[in-house]
Amino acid sequence: MSEFRIEKDTMGEVRVPARAYYASQTQRAVENFPISGKQLPKQLIRAMGLVKLACGIANRDLGKLTGTGKNPLNDKQVEAMLASCREVAEGKFDAEFPIDVYQTGSGTSSNMNANEVIANRAIEMLGGDRLAQAKPVHPNDHVNMGQSTNCTFPTAIHVAVALAIVKDLIPALSRLGDVLTRKAAEWDKVIKIGRTHLADATPLRLGQEVGGFARQIELSIHRARRAADALLELPVGGTAVGTGINTHPEFAKRTCAALAKETGLKFVEAANHFEANAQRDALVECHGQLRVVAVTLFNVSNNIRWLGSGPRCGFYEIQLPDRQPGSSIMPGKVNPVMCESMMQVTAKVMGNDQTIAISGAAGGQFQLNIMMPVMGDTTLESVSLLASCTNAFVDFCAEEMEANVEQCNAGVEKSLAMCTSLNPYIGYEKAAALAKQAFKTGKTIRELCEEQNILPHDELKKALDPWSMTEPG
Repeated sequence: MSEFRIEKDTMGEVRVPARAYYASQTQRAVENFPISGKQLPKQLIRAMGLVKLACGIANRDLGKLTGTGKNPLNDKQVEAMLASCREVAEGKFDAEFPIDVYQTGSGTSSNMNANEVIANRAIEMLGGDRLAQAKPVHPNDHVNMGQSTNCTFPTAIHVAVALAIVKDLIPALSRLGDVLTRKAAEWDKVIKIGRTHLADATPLRLGQEVGGFARQIELSIHRARRAADALLELPVGGTAVGTGINTHPEFAKRTCAALAKETGLKFVEAANHFEANAQRDALVECHGQLRVVAVTLFNVSNNIRWLGSGPRCGFYEIQLPDRQPGSSIMPGKVNPVMCESMMQVTAKVMGNDQTIAISGAAGGQFQLNIMMPVMGDTTLESVSLLASCTNAFVDFCAEEMEANVEQCNAGVEKSLAMCTSLNPYIGYEKAAALAKQAFKTGKTIRELCEEQNILPHDELKKALDPWSMTEPG
């Protein structure tokens, strides 16, 4: 067999790899966009399969595919087409989507890629020759019925991102939140010195500090849910410009219902198809929430990195697991590599948010946003990176962290901020003078108070009790 076959479309003949399931329009795009060598994310390819499946179900149930229009299908052909859509949704044809991410801004090339693969696979299922020019299951007339790239491609982005958030990111964040909550409970009796402005502050419990981290992750889970919720309105059915030309009046509603059934997510028809087709504000909102999640994860991992600094000349209040040698020249050095990995990932996600913002603001002109492929790819990258790095952080850092109780306790008594609890007894200015004297002499606040009889012994013991300083009162 020849290495290539000839396919024809409205622009003429095209040489296509002989055994490819895709056809002419896909091949034209492959040749037009030799940009990055990076195909669409697999989640988006599979979401396109889901969208095509839902559209096909709606058209089948509405009698459109087997109706009296041009080239009607029989029931067997319809079911083959739907089965082909499902195979794409299951990832069986990921390799048949070779078009570069940086392509036509609407995603038309990838939409036609999906249409061609689904049509040819359906023909093959029916025992026909998928390489023949005649297409009994046609990529435009049947697979793309009632659709335009302008409404189906953004729908696929919404579906892919929402599924990734719900199935990957939220479970990863939940794992981290659970670990930090458990550590907070385990370390609730460990008293340590607080720090504000990186300077010594009043005591608190290590469990309280880590409990604050756990609450940050809990809030991140809420934000991730809001990120997914922002995508539940779908533009499918708006076709070219939002008018719904060439669709059945119930097509959009039925397609969204089919997607909701397939995914378990509460997808609904867009309230206004002109907004839904033209703008990607929902995706901007979604990634904005992901940006906050990234900021939180950067902050938490960086704080843990600081708390684990040392082991002799840093804080070393949390002992981080040793993962690998930390230096090519300093023997025995071990670094907080998992914290650093997470910080790099989250910095990347924060940068991605700028791409999404620019694409949303400048890309949506009149009835179409023309930055959709990069928006879909970038958002899915952010979700994937956040989920992966969070899982790795749990597995290789958070689960194995240990409290350095001795180090925590040692810092409390030495802290000059112990004088804070003396304010109600001797006033701010006298307490400040004690702090300065303690720093100058190297003595503790307690030692100076005892030498100078600042308070009776029992009263001083009560005032300088570190545990009492970790609670209101």
